[in-house]
Amino acid sequence: MAAETVVEPPRSSLTGVARVLVNAGKLTAKTAEELAKMARERKSSFVAAIMSAGVLKPDELAHTLSSALALPLLDLNALDLQRLPRNLVDPKIASQYQLVVLGRRGNRLFIGAADPTDQEAAERIKFATQLTPEWVIVEHDKLAKQIEAQSTSANEVLESIASTDFDFDVSDEDTSAQESADAAADVEDAPVVRFLQKMLIDAINLRASDLHFEPYEYHYRVRFRIDGELREITQPPLAIKEKLASRIKVISRMDIAEKRVPQDGRMKLKFGSKAIDFRVSTLPTLFGEKVVIRILDSSSAKLGIEALGYEKIEKDRLTAAIQRPYGMVLVTGPTGSGKTVSLYTCLNILNQPGVNIATVEDPAEINLPGINQVNVNDKAGLNFATALKAFLRQDPDIIMVGEIRDLETADIAIKAAQTGHLVMSTLHTNDAPTTLTRLANMGVAPFNIAASVLLITAQRLARRLCDNCKKPADYPRESLLKAGFQPEDLDGNWKPYRAVGCSSCNNGYKGRVGIYQVMPITEAIQRIILGEGTALDIAKQAQAEGVRDLRQSGLVKVRAGVTTLEEVITVTNE
Repeated sequence: MAAETVVEPPRSSLTGVARVLVNAGKLTAKTAEELAKMARERKSSFVAAIMSAGVLKPDELAHTLSSALALPLLDLNALDLQRLPRNLVDPKIASQYQLVVLGRRGNRLFIGAADPTDQEAAERIKFATQLTPEWVIVEHDKLAKQIEAQSTSANEVLESIASTDFDFDVSDEDTSAQESADAAADVEDAPVVRFLQKMLIDAINLRASDLHFEPYEYHYRVRFRIDGELREITQPPLAIKEKLASRIKVISRMDIAEKRVPQDGRMKLKFGSKAIDFRVSTLPTLFGEKVVIRILDSSSAKLGIEALGYEKIEKDRLTAAIQRPYGMVLVTGPTGSGKTVSLYTCLNILNQPGVNIATVEDPAEINLPGINQVNVNDKAGLNFATALKAFLRQDPDIIMVGEIRDLETADIAIKAAQTGHLVMSTLHTNDAPTTLTRLANMGVAPFNIAASVLLITAQRLARRLCDNCKKPADYPRESLLKAGFQPEDLDGNWKPYRAVGCSSCNNGYKGRVGIYQVMPITEAIQRIILGEGTALDIAKQAQAEGVRDLRQSGLVKVRAGVTTLEEVITVTNE
């Protein structure tokens, strides 16, 4: 009896990647046919079917195609993906055909793809761009991650934006409705509108806190502040600078005719059920107006006090102080150190139906329902002191002052703290002990400071290590001791971590964490204040009472593997 023979489908019926892999011996014709059938049923690509079935690894597939087709192979992880050109191919096309634009030279457009045999994609790109596509093979998994991060999510949000309008706060600009409409029409340039929307969405996706639009003599650049560091994102054409500045000013309700003085405004962007506020500032420079947009995300105030990075003892001290019926709690630190988020996190804890909370800020950055928020308006004569006087006639329980800048504001705030109100505010000082001497230098009487201030928190923001790529670091023992570690801290097998960098983080860091000095005003510190002691005297007493300074708090985060020693030294180097 003759043995049965298995008849494989003819290889000629296979095309593209399937045929290449069969000829290279990586797949049998039967397997290739099954995968092709699966791809047709799922309406996906043949490469996606291979990855889904797990018959080949992404790197093995890429190397095979590169060798068989004599095409270059590129590792996407080796590129700075933020610098890739973004406007040469429609994001919908890139997402549909799973490709990424790598660059352009003359009339050639270099395209990264896992399937370089897709003739339909080649023809579509050639028609849309009038350029000749040159294929570069990239690994499917890295390509998918890049498309998801850069194209798909942003495109979905852009579509939702297109279906809704911007909502704007009304400012005090004395501009008629007709003038505003005329100005809006002048700058309703579709490419400018799309570019601005794309920048805002990219900034939100990258967790940026600020966007900088900066004109120079020969170029124009856009930078994002991500995890505290400014990164250049793109360099749009210099000719766009006037239209872009005008567009931003129109939607922020500024005077677009005034280009000689700085202006401030706000705008709100709604997409889906989420709304994000932006604070806008313009500044006339030598070569045009620089525009800085700060992203004000109210969700950061609702994270809870644990998410901010307080150690347990620091959290307990802070929560005990804000639960007191009256007195003053001060948060100090430089601009951008997270003071507003800390204050609003405390207000969110205290925000109950039976409590009357009023805040005065310049301007109000985070909108919280249930809290009466007032914006400073110097033109109308509404400053911190005026608002505070008005608050005291509004039967408040808790008052938050955006910043104590002068003696009048400090005096009213301290009197409010002494007459049955909990007052919270910020000052720009380096640490907690110097805050007390700063109040004295303003002219506040020592007995008023001692009687009213309950607690002072000084804070900084340090970049948080990426959990995916951080590695143990070897530092000399002498360096660790010099940084502030105690000999007993270095016992055992403990080692600090260093930043490495991977595809999911920013040079080894992802997000930020707070470093805090939380100093309650005890009776001993009150005696030093009444005796007009110095900040050094106060700091020495606080250390004796177990209050960590900023460097010591930072070293706790280093020991826990949350951040690096270099980062702590940078942010606490007074």
